[in-house]
Amino acid sequence: MFCFGLVSCTTQKSTLDVSSEEKALFDSEDEEPVEIADDETEYEIIIIEPGFYTWLNSIARPEGYYSQSFLENRNAIMVITWNQRVLQPQRWNPNLYEMQINYDPSIDYGYEVNYKLYNYFIYFQRKYNQRLGPFLPRI
Repeated sequence: MFCFGLVSCTTQKSTLDVSSEEKALFDSEDEEPVEIADDETEYEIIIIEPGFYTWLNSIARPEGYYSQSFLENRNAIMVITWNQRVLQPQRWNPNLYEMQINYDPSIDYGYEVNYKLYNYFIYFQRKYNQRLGPFLPRI
């Protein structure tokens, strides 16, 4: 007699652990803009996303928690994915992915720009249940 065993080859998807406090910020009408700018590179992004300003100042890891190289590496990956989705409005929601981000990994944008951009990507992924890279958007 032969015995056959079935083994599941599927990977288990991890779900995000979003607190009620964080969910409340996602539903917030607070539209305080967050400016991402660096005078030296003349780079500027203004994010007007309800709840992001408060989330950045209350839930996100504080400035200095991540190294600049960590932020740059993650941002480079997420910008590529973001820009690919902007170019595919038939496949990805054009209301979420409206404009391309001009981010050149060879340019030193400084810590603050990378910190705020990274945290916007984390906020965006958690709020809209999106994945912009191979890693879970954790805080």
